[in-house]
Amino acid sequence: MTRTLFSPLELGALTLSHRLVMAPLTRMRAAQPGNVPHALNVEYYRQRASRGGLIITEGAQISPTGQGMPATPGIHSEAQIEGWKAVTQAVHDKGGLIFQQLWHVGRISHSSLLGGERPVAPSAIAAPGNTFTANFDRAPFETPRALERAEIAAVIADYAQAARNARQAGFDGVEIHAANGYLLEQFLPSRSNQRADDYGGSIENRGRIVLEVAEAVSAVFGADRVGIRLSPFGVANGSGEDEPLPLYTHLIGRLARLDLAYLHLIEPRASGAGGAEVDHQNVPFASELFRAHWPNVLIAAGNYRPETAAVAIEAGRADAIAFGRLFIANPDLPDRARRGSALNSYERATFYGGGAEGYVDYPALEVSSL
Repeated sequence: MTRTLFSPLELGALTLSHRLVMAPLTRMRAAQPGNVPHALNVEYYRQRASRGGLIITEGAQISPTGQGMPATPGIHSEAQIEGWKAVTQAVHDKGGLIFQQLWHVGRISHSSLLGGERPVAPSAIAAPGNTFTANFDRAPFETPRALERAEIAAVIADYAQAARNARQAGFDGVEIHAANGYLLEQFLPSRSNQRADDYGGSIENRGRIVLEVAEAVSAVFGADRVGIRLSPFGVANGSGEDEPLPLYTHLIGRLARLDLAYLHLIEPRASGAGGAEVDHQNVPFASELFRAHWPNVLIAAGNYRPETAAVAIEAGRADAIAFGRLFIANPDLPDRARRGSALNSYERATFYGGGAEGYVDYPALEVSSL
């Protein structure tokens, strides 16, 4: 049977009616104070829901110390849980499925967002470049504080509690964010992890926290409702391993034993796409390199269009394709892809922060079949 973008897909405990997934997208539009999802966010996700389609939310910080940018939503307070309930209800009302992305940014933060405290990380090594402050200004990354050994267990517990909160909020599952240079990925490369304990040094030690978080979250939700996002060739936020294949072959092999619902890989050609237009040439397909090491659903993301996504699905490189910027500008992207309709262009200036403009005002087709 020919695999297409519109073939059904068994994804863990769930069945998708098509294979166009909405990727997690930081938009910085949570209500203040409290970083609470509100009516504007409900409308944004409602617009992008489709029958049998999967949405992965923007990253939601698992704790106050996990926040890295202003106005990003959390999943650690009662008010946030209530706010997300309205989002999940809106998506379910349209027949859609929705996973919560669990997020801790680690050193990719600023003390103005953390009550004056320094960000935390595996080691006291600052990321290169600039970050957002609480006032949406830009400032250099600060040197983080290295997590104490005992604090790592608390971080893992925060992931588990965030998963409980997501389940209470009505999510169909959760995705662990271990990509793009945020906390879990900071443990993976030797350039950002120079610990001398059992969370540093060897490849096995550097991958330990990712596996322990996956186990803790699976114990809450069930492994068949848990996914994980990795960027093996990414360089975002000062991340990256000089030779990523040994590290990620080991990690993906160990994750495969947990029988998670899916692995979500960011293609290297899309590294840095959140800040500028990119299309890195002569780089490998992460999905192709690691396909043989992953037995369950593999989702690929990164500079795909519907026509190139169809090729990847039919070739077997991936089982589903996640779209980010195209879903921002096209709330009915699956319907447009099915019909071969023209796509709206996105406006990069409205990606982060603001209100309805560039968020819920992109036009949809007049008639939807999904």
